[in-house]
Amino acid sequence: MSVRVGFIGTGIMGSNMVKNLMDAGEKVTIYNRTKQKAQHLLDAGAGWRETPRELVSKVDVVFTMLSNPEAVEEIANSVDGLLAGETSRKIWVDMSTVNPGFTRQMARTAKMKEMRLVDAPVSGSKGPAEKGELVFLAGGREEDVQKVQPLLEIMGKNVHYMGGTGSGSAMKMSVNLTLMHAMTSLSEGLHAAEGLGLDKQQALDVLLQVPTTAPAVAGKRDMLLSGSYETQFPLKHAYKDLHLLEESAYQAGISLPVTGSVREAYALAKQYGMGDEDFAAVYKLLAKGSE
Repeated sequence: MSVRVGFIGTGIMGSNMVKNLMDAGEKVTIYNRTKQKAQHLLDAGAGWRETPRELVSKVDVVFTMLSNPEAVEEIANSVDGLLAGETSRKIWVDMSTVNPGFTRQMARTAKMKEMRLVDAPVSGSKGPAEKGELVFLAGGREEDVQKVQPLLEIMGKNVHYMGGTGSGSAMKMSVNLTLMHAMTSLSEGLHAAEGLGLDKQQALDVLLQVPTTAPAVAGKRDMLLSGSYETQFPLKHAYKDLHLLEESAYQAGISLPVTGSVREAYALAKQYGMGDEDFAAVYKLLAKGSE
């Protein structure tokens, strides 16, 4: 695809996505708040710009992969933000997990700068990002999604067009809701089995084989047994997503009665210092309560 590509946010996910683009022959210019954390990409041949404003002026499509709405807004609307640069007729693809109302707000702001926004958050964590097996949930003008789809397909295995602006973000909120419910359910089931006198490993192996356990959390087996929660998807981000989801549900006038309890479990885990560990560490919250 003959376009100039920009990428902002080279953390756990973003750095692997940039690497896949570069491995496919794309020339990518990057920006990250901490340049040192992106040095390995610069050493591999990525271009660099000192500000998002400089970056967007040199590319046709800019991807953002950031932690929360506040980070996206700062990158976009600050004095040297991407919307302060030359944005006319360019496409901004925001892959951050944010609430749909915020996405629509940013799309309106971008439109004033003659820039088009595609929201394309991802389903998948560190492993799929490394392998280029992410699933993209895209919203925005269909023709804009089609223009960037070849690039998305380098970084992922599927692109689902969900509808108008904010639809991708809405779908990601729903996907993450089921993921956090599944992890909490497995954790509580394992905790119950242990409390009733069963061997932890034996009980976990059974729980992971029965159809009531979601396949998405099967990969957490070693973490749950070892107690070492190497971060693939930080628990603090899981909590953030649940918080944004409840805000969105309130705005939409819908009820999510079970999600409130799940959110509180992640809130407590974060309060106990587990925020930077993988979200599977929510299990430790239950184990801690038994101490």
